[in-house]
Amino acid sequence: MKQLYVKYFSVLAISVGLGSCVEHIETDNYQVEKPASIAAQEELNAYGVLRTYVDSVAYPNFKLGGAVEMSQYSSRGVMYRLINSNFDEITAGYGMKHGAIVQANGNMDFSGLNATIEAASAAGTSIFGHTLVWHANQNATYLNSLLEPLIVVSPPFKNELDLSAPMNGAWEGWETSGDVEIASGEGMGEGTDAFMLKSISGSSPESVQLITPDIPVIPGKVYEVIAYVKSDVPGLGGISFEGLSNNNPAIDWMGTGVDSTAFETSISWQEIRFTISDFEGDSFKMKFNFGYTPSASYSIDINNLYVYDTKGDPVISNLIADGDFENGTGWGGWGNDSSRGITEDGMGFGGSGKAFYVTNPSLTGGFWEVQTAYDLAEPLTNGQEYKLSFWVKGDAEGIIRPELQSPDYSSNGFGQVGVTKEWKQVQLSTIATAGDRQRFVISYGEFAGTVYLDNVVLSSAEATGGSTTLVPKTEEEKFSIVSGEFERWMQGMLAASKDYVKAWDVVNEPMDDANPSELKSGIGMSDIPDDLFFWQDYLGKDYAVKAFELAEQYGNPDDILFVNDYNLEYSLEKCQGLIDYVNYIESKGVTVDGIGTQMHISIDSDKEKIVTMFKMLAATGKLIKVSELDVRVNSTNPSSEILQLQREMYKFVAEMYAEHVPAAQRYGITIWGVTDSSDNANWLPGEKQGLWDINLNRKPAYAGFAEGLEGM
Repeated sequence: MKQLYVKYFSVLAISVGLGSCVEHIETDNYQVEKPASIAAQEELNAYGVLRTYVDSVAYPNFKLGGAVEMSQYSSRGVMYRLINSNFDEITAGYGMKHGAIVQANGNMDFSGLNATIEAASAAGTSIFGHTLVWHANQNATYLNSLLEPLIVVSPPFKNELDLSAPMNGAWEGWETSGDVEIASGEGMGEGTDAFMLKSISGSSPESVQLITPDIPVIPGKVYEVIAYVKSDVPGLGGISFEGLSNNNPAIDWMGTGVDSTAFETSISWQEIRFTISDFEGDSFKMKFNFGYTPSASYSIDINNLYVYDTKGDPVISNLIADGDFENGTGWGGWGNDSSRGITEDGMGFGGSGKAFYVTNPSLTGGFWEVQTAYDLAEPLTNGQEYKLSFWVKGDAEGIIRPELQSPDYSSNGFGQVGVTKEWKQVQLSTIATAGDRQRFVISYGEFAGTVYLDNVVLSSAEATGGSTTLVPKTEEEKFSIVSGEFERWMQGMLAASKDYVKAWDVVNEPMDDANPSELKSGIGMSDIPDDLFFWQDYLGKDYAVKAFELAEQYGNPDDILFVNDYNLEYSLEKCQGLIDYVNYIESKGVTVDGIGTQMHISIDSDKEKIVTMFKMLAATGKLIKVSELDVRVNSTNPSSEILQLQREMYKFVAEMYAEHVPAAQRYGITIWGVTDSSDNANWLPGEKQGLWDINLNRKPAYAGFAEGLEGM
């Protein structure tokens, strides 16, 4: 029956002009038809809230979920009310992921999570954990910084510790006990040596000991000691003294703020740095003690073992002042409308500090046509060799050329430097062949784009201090570091959430799209976004096995644990690849409770494949969750016919899920596209994928989904 829209009108007398009027006229009541759009919206509004369409008596474990940003939900505004009235469970769009929780310094901030848990608890709405392990939305800047090479710059002061004997493989002036040797090529730098101390029995700290010669000091002055140590297994080391008022002090060895008589060692080189001043005479000795634990081998880098007067006269200074650019001082330059300056903080090497940049808009006819210049404080010495080191990367690949220049433009070049898109250290040398080389110049004419420079050091090759040692992480070290962060993250997140969150996507999107039987990988990718970190590239195929082990260890015994992936309805090969990987995970002795299929689909998705996917997943016997359902209309201005197609697809998915997944295996359905997206949304900007429009009016899709739920 057609609904009618009724209005009553009366026309009042209206004055027109001066002194004129019309008579009051009565009209009969009359009816007009209600606009179709209003009638349609009223029909949609007559539907109940979504959760009422699920038979909670027959299916008490079925979860109807909605995705929402945690800040929207915890603010307890309109989205909080909409979600709670329609859904049993929420999934955080971003707020529970590594990138949202782990801060730049590695600390974890759970304030947003805690606020969301408090709000959900007040409403009686459960939270589904999304997600523990993923390659995207990670704080990759922090993680990658842990894997950067260790950069060691020796102090620009005289080393009071005489290393001449061990640098030549001799022991003159040194004493040892236990198994101690000079190991060729085992130091931090390429081709450098280390002291190696092997603890067999671990009977006492002094059972494996290295004692230095007398180290001359000036009483009353403060000296800093620097050493770099590592071990083949986790171990303990310590340093005692001869010639101090307290020869066995408790020291803050690594700047942790905690004093102790021993320090921990690992497979990675670690810096030991502390100051001493309580000298009893004009010299002292250090005793390195590594007999604390059995079956451990320790290394002390020889080249970077240092004792120096913190107020002494520098024996070397970087001829480039502010070569790390932290004071915001850049260099001058010219040519080809190029620009230059200092970056924002965080853009320097390793993702920290500042860098100097030069942007050259195009290649030039000569490499010298775009240059920067730094005027040295005084001319260089004729015939002297000079060392140059710096870190460089670009937003493209190309060549730059550093040189030492005279006022007449004659120069000594350091050669061509190939620039890549990743930071790399360059170490070069050249000999000044004139006494008026007083300018350091870099040419950029063979590079189109932006070049970044950091930690630029120019020094005399004769100087013994201020040298730079680059220590890349080994594959073993990277595995250890990533494994540690993997566990630290999962332990932290699960501890913060386990009292309220009882179900998790433990591993998200593991399978590759091009090779659906293989895991995703970042190896070989160029221009990897800042939030991508592929844990599996470091931990291997068993990264998911470890993830489930840790979820069981740090979560609740009865937590429901899922693997989740996308495009399973699009690529049945990927669906099978995921099923095979779940079987592999379980073959390692852990249990995967469920499989999530995201189902970011569109109105023209292949319905036969959707049915086949549900059948394949159901055949695993696992809980099956439609985890991120939304239906795109492929238009920013859809017609009513297109919106009906969207309605039909939402209904179809719900009905096929109910038909092909047995009730005992249905975890539930979560709607990812609760509302349409705004034009500046992070997910599907401008799309009309939701059950509600952007103004929170119900769409035909709402009705279709509600009708599909009636079979649950």
